Amino acid sequence: MSLKYVQEHLDEAGPSDVTATFAEWQALVQRLKDKVAARFELTRDPSTDHLESFDDGGTGSGARGRVRGYTGPEIDWMVHSFMENSAQGFCNVHLTIWLGPHIKVPHFGMALGCFPQGWLYLDSVPRSYLATDTESFDRYYEPLNERWEQVQRDNPWLEPFVSRSAFVRAGLSPTAFCYMGADAAQMTPLVTELAEEHLDRWLGWIDEAEQVPAEERAALAADDEAVRRNIAERDPANVMGDRYFGAETTQRLVRALWGGDRVLPRPGV
Repeated sequence: MSLKYVQEHLDEAGPSDVTATFAEWQALVQRLKDKVAARFELTRDPSTDHLESFDDGGTGSGARGRVRGYTGPEIDWMVHSFMENSAQGFCNVHLTIWLGPHIKVPHFGMALGCFPQGWLYLDSVPRSYLATDTESFDRYYEPLNERWEQVQRDNPWLEPFVSRSAFVRAGLSPTAFCYMGADAAQMTPLVTELAEEHLDRWLGWIDEAEQVPAEERAALAADDEAVRRNIAERDPANVMGDRYFGAETTQRLVRALWGGDRVLPRPGV
């Protein structure tokens, strides 16, 4: 385990072409997104139309990216995005899905990256303080603990990713899958297995969820947006956006991640 920021890993490793891994992981996330789109009514928010394709903005990095934001009757904010300079060893692909306040199922968090080591983040983003909301803990997290242990036990080549940022560490649930692998391509089978399993489990939770009482929904929606905004704005990896796309574009990207410029209304608010 090493305590380093993303940019430190990338700078110390030097350039390494991860184009093939980026293509595989982008295809995986697209399959998952298509499965979500088949389950939920989704509408692309116009605020992200101008981020359908963006480049390095004159920084000379050669990087490019895309951010698509969606909303719907059951989905507060979904982001399907990528940013890459894969020929130089950097990429990330995101699928994050924030539910509306009608149910209290954890949100879906997923990000895959290379810098140039492989990096995996999969989490069930909590919507309450689990040390007091033991009902949510017992329902969504304790049953996953055995699987979390098994992944660590059976894959000794994986290195737990521990951020130097205390805020990042505070945002992870106790069953978050957050790992690095020296060989990004080696991670693909496990990444695929865990990601598909993660989505299927999450969809099952939604099918079984009880409705949140109407009088509690506004407070839950406010908390959800605060968590989402803080995660986006406090991410120490935002400096990679500054490096590859410039500060102005990075600020637009950060706002798109939490829906700061959204046009369509939030469900249930």
